[in-house]
Amino acid sequence: MPCDLILALDVPTREEAAPILRQLRGQLRWVKIGLQMFTAYGPDYVREVAGLGFSVFLDLKLHDIPNTVAKAVESLGPLPIRMLTLHTAGGGEMMRAARAAQQKTNPDLLLLGVTVLTSMDSAGLNEIGVVSPSAEQVARLGKLAADSGLRGLVCSPLEVALLRQKLPADIQLVTPGIRPAGEAGNDDQKRIMTPAEAARSGSTYIVVGRPILKAADPAAAARAILAELGSEGLNN
Repeated sequence: MPCDLILALDVPTREEAAPILRQLRGQLRWVKIGLQMFTAYGPDYVREVAGLGFSVFLDLKLHDIPNTVAKAVESLGPLPIRMLTLHTAGGGEMMRAARAAQQKTNPDLLLLGVTVLTSMDSAGLNEIGVVSPSAEQVARLGKLAADSGLRGLVCSPLEVALLRQKLPADIQLVTPGIRPAGEAGNDDQKRIMTPAEAARSGSTYIVVGRPILKAADPAAAARAILAELGSEGLNN
């Protein structure tokens, strides 16, 4: 299964993002806009990034009562977005309501269920009352999402192989927590893997932020990651 690269546009301001996006036009297809940038600049910024030719992954991790999440999906549906996240911990009813709203307002939008954040490990889960190991919790939430009609998940790359065994083959898996070979991982993500390892495990998309954003040449950094994926025969 081919694996594609998504840039996590996790920077403080649109002014900081602008030169990076200019350099990356034509180099990669996908850009993820998260809660920080969306809160700061709103729907117009989504339109701006899409207008540069990027496919937009809007990462808001919606989590509320079913009706509220459904209404949020309806509100976001007209935007030029290709992916949107919600928390699987919201439960089956919430995910089914979101799916129904998505089908009504934006049939081509891929709803992605977030399983366990890559900043959390089993100890962090225990703090909030989840006694299962992280991999077991990911598998449980992933099956719930698939049974609720979602066709994509966000998970750590360490759980991709497990989910590929347990879920339908057409489920798309998006994996943050990616570090190029030799890249230091001194940030808040704990369950990490290299691009080639994630692709071999069965990721559909990998999400990379700091290794591109902080590079002296972001376009060269993106090309290197794509080359790493291509060296595995997965970026053709």
